[in-house]
Amino acid sequence: MRRSSSLLTRLAGAAAGVVLAAAAVLAAALPAQAATLTQVTGFGSNPGNLAMYAYRPDGLPANAPAVVLLHGCTQNASGYFTNSGWQKYADLWKFALIVPQQSSSNNSSSCFNWFQTGDTARGQGEALSIKQMVDYAKTNYGLDGGRIYVSGLSAGAAMSAVMLATYPDVFAAGSVIAGLPYRCATDTISAYTCMNPGVDKTPAQWGDLVRNAYSGYAGKRPRVAIWHGTSDYTVAVANATESRDQWTNVLGVSQTPTSTASLPAGTSLEVYGNDQVRVYRVSGMGHGTPVDPGSATDQCGNTAAYFLDTICSTYRDALFFGLGGGTAPSPTPTATASPSPTASPSPSPTASPVCVTASNYAHVVAGRAYQSGGYAYALGSNQKMGLYNTFYTTTLKQTGPSYWVIGC
Repeated sequence: MRRSSSLLTRLAGAAAGVVLAAAAVLAAALPAQAATLTQVTGFGSNPGNLAMYAYRPDGLPANAPAVVLLHGCTQNASGYFTNSGWQKYADLWKFALIVPQQSSSNNSSSCFNWFQTGDTARGQGEALSIKQMVDYAKTNYGLDGGRIYVSGLSAGAAMSAVMLATYPDVFAAGSVIAGLPYRCATDTISAYTCMNPGVDKTPAQWGDLVRNAYSGYAGKRPRVAIWHGTSDYTVAVANATESRDQWTNVLGVSQTPTSTASLPAGTSLEVYGNDQVRVYRVSGMGHGTPVDPGSATDQCGNTAAYFLDTICSTYRDALFFGLGGGTAPSPTPTATASPSPTASPSPSPTASPVCVTASNYAHVVAGRAYQSGGYAYALGSNQKMGLYNTFYTTTLKQTGPSYWVIGC
């Protein structure tokens, strides 16, 4: 009986060993868990009482860039991360996302407090909390401190303007979607006036508000993209023009655009200075983040409350920030012939390449190129062709739908 018991024990032990070995082999064969949006605690003193979430795509390299995403009122970090389309490009082009979240204990509608002076000054409140999140991510994720960007919607857009104004030494560029100029309001009552009908100030007056946010700062200022729907009745479209006046003045460029372009979904693009400020106006769009669900490279996001099916703003902001796998941050669409919103910017082979030799002006008119800042660029590849006029001649080869390269 003792021998049988001992034999059973040995057999059971051997079987357990086989099971453990098989489990080890299976575990080794399974892929690593996919990256997810994760809450981060202990990132700093957090005077603004905000929550921090972060997303690091699989394979994030050292010295990667990062984008701070600021949700709108009634939204949260997870919803903005899921629906805005930023995860797609973080995975594709390998950059991190830092997603602050407001709480109803700070603001009953979960809006960032862009109108409270204690939250919109350098070194204070919510602005400092967001900056501490960036500092934590730079230290712990090995990010490139020279390539930190910020984007947001509505109250989050107004807070994006706050971050660009108060921490120009931290952010290289930003995007303000359905937002407002910095320090348009200093309390709750003035916030409603700023939102609609808006406040009119001179460019210099707006610019002084930004300059006073970090008095004595003489370093480089961040570039700014401004998005607004022409049928936005929550934050009046006049705020797009006032924001333009503010940031062009801060960056020392004219309020007259150097170039304009027509984009998909009835979107117009105005470029100011040497692509230092952009203004996108989406025809007929209400209050929300422009998205364009689909699988093409220039499509993104999901339609939901305040995520409106028009054009993928995230794709164009990512390129404006210089995140697109080395793509130059110059306007990609043509001013005279807009590519299909479902067309991928990546080349795909055609049966027989088409070569065309013509003036740069003729290429732009025909939709093979676009112009920006007095120069022509090949559609799709964005290769610089030279001056936009009838005297410069270039040979272009079509290598895919809406994709042209120089030479043949």
